[in-house]
Amino acid sequence: MNKTLNYYNEFYKAFITNTLDANASNLHHYFLKHLPKGSTILDLGCGSGRDSKAFIEEGYQVYAIDGSQELCNFASEYIGQEVICKTFEQLDYEGNFHGIWACASLLHIPYVDLPKVIQKISKALKPDGYLYASFKYGDFEGERNGRYFTDLTESRLADLIEPLKELSILETMITSDIRADKEDEKWLNIIFKKIPQ
Repeated sequence: MNKTLNYYNEFYKAFITNTLDANASNLHHYFLKHLPKGSTILDLGCGSGRDSKAFIEEGYQVYAIDGSQELCNFASEYIGQEVICKTFEQLDYEGNFHGIWACASLLHIPYVDLPKVIQKISKALKPDGYLYASFKYGDFEGERNGRYFTDLTESRLADLIEPLKELSILETMITSDIRADKEDEKWLNIIFKKIPQ
């Protein structure tokens, strides 16, 4: 994970340029339709702050975090509020959020570690809360372009979620990449719902 964070700290300007203006409105709708206006959202791995800004403008209370200090610095200025520099391992929330948005962030965690991290994330959700996550579509795992990636298919997702009794898969959707030069890449988008225990 450190190598991946180092990548984002070193190449943050190029990353921001490539993602800031990508139109994510369809993905936002896919997630926000489950959340009443004014709900609390944790943007987990907020990157440039693109999605946080959109959620704030829609009337949601947003808490944004990212593991890259350089991205946090940019995003704090971009969204007009402090973005906390925190990794997945440092999450310590419990029942705070109606929704958690993890767009292209959990995909940097090794497959074997994902259940433990998702369990920690689910603790941060209120009962009946929603988690959105997206992964590149496929069964690759390993280093790609200087970062660690875990890709998912529906069957890999099913195996992953099987031991996690506190979350259910509400819906999945396969989409094309929203970046202009990457339309050929496919993504698996998932909405999980927290099951009250």
